[in-house]
Amino acid sequence: MKTLLLDIETAPNTVHTWGFYDQNVAAAQVLETSYVLCWSAKWLGNSKVLFSSIKKTTRKKMMAEMHKLLNEADVVVSYNGQKFDLPTLNKEFIQLGFAPPAPYKQIDCLREVRRIFRFQSNKLDFVSQALGLGSKREHEGFTLWTKCMDAKHPDHRGAWRRMEAYNRQDVKLLEDLYVKMRPWIAKHPNMGNGHLACPRCTSTKLQQRGWSVTLTQKYLRYQCQDCGGWLRDTKGVAHRRGAHSIG
Repeated sequence: MKTLLLDIETAPNTVHTWGFYDQNVAAAQVLETSYVLCWSAKWLGNSKVLFSSIKKTTRKKMMAEMHKLLNEADVVVSYNGQKFDLPTLNKEFIQLGFAPPAPYKQIDCLREVRRIFRFQSNKLDFVSQALGLGSKREHEGFTLWTKCMDAKHPDHRGAWRRMEAYNRQDVKLLEDLYVKMRPWIAKHPNMGNGHLACPRCTSTKLQQRGWSVTLTQKYLRYQCQDCGGWLRDTKGVAHRRGAHSIG
């Protein structure tokens, strides 16, 4: 199974307002709605980081490249992707006349961080630093986005170089965080191929560690010796003979 990690950067909405605070923006005040500026992605375990942007190519070609990646993916890993990245990409796809990409399973690391842990902040940068994984790439803030949007800005090209570096670093950081927290994800998609193996990392280095008991069955329980995740056998002991641990 193929796992794709991705992150997108979008332009802010451009609007007319009469004030700075507590503004309710009506549709008639919108000059231009948000759109995808760029994306970065990589296949799990592959060192190559992919990147595309409206600076490098046309909007349609940029989105076609992402559509192709999603068609190949069995699992998509993101950070707040279920609420932001994937719906935003879907909006772009339908606007450009693309059919839906092939179905894939989602792992939203932000949702899992909120569900499993209690960090003081759930931002990717904070959690990654708290786990010793590194940090996001620093930049000048909001003006980086506006410089990329303004082709006449004197720092336009430099801003795009920084945006690309920032976007690529986010995906690298996402992969490190995902691998770190993968054994904690209880409802992780089963990445195995039918034999007894870790459903998360597919390792067959399992150690038998007690039992998993339900109301009607009793199952051998294992812990993966590579990632540390837990799993149980697929068959109850009543249907097996000579059950033993796997080294």
